[in-house]
Amino acid sequence: MAFTQQPGQVVMVTTSSQGPSTWTSDLCDCCTDMGTCCFGYWCFPCMQCQTASEYGWCCCMPLLDFCCVVSCMLRSGIRERYNIPGSFCDDCCKLMWCYACVWCQMNRELKVRKNQATPVTSVVTTQVVRT
Repeated sequence: MAFTQQPGQVVMVTTSSQGPSTWTSDLCDCCTDMGTCCFGYWCFPCMQCQTASEYGWCCCMPLLDFCCVVSCMLRSGIRERYNIPGSFCDDCCKLMWCYACVWCQMNRELKVRKNQATPVTSVVTTQVVRT
C-alpha cells in the first residue's frame, strides 16, 4: 500500500483576538479631520455615499435612509465590525440628535481603520491519499 501526498492548499484566516475597542474620534471631533468636515459641510450626500461605499455597501444606500434606518444599520455594522461597544438604540438616538456629526464620525472611523493592518494567519492543509 502506497501513500501519496496531494498538493497543499493555503487557507487565509483573519483573526481578531483583541478586546473591545473604541471610536477613534469622538462624535464632535469634526475639526480633527478638516477634509471630512469640509466634505460633509459642502457635499453631505456625497460624503454619505462615499462612507457607505467604503463600508462595502452600495453607494446609493444612504439615499434610501427613511427615518434613519439605513444610518442606524450602518453605524451598528461599523461598531460590530470593529468591536466597538454600544447598542442599536444608542446609535439611533445619536443619529436623531446629531445626524451630520454621526455621519462624519463614521466616515473618519472607516478612513482610520482602512489604514490599519488586519492580522492574518496562514493555515496550510494537505491531503493524504491511499493508493
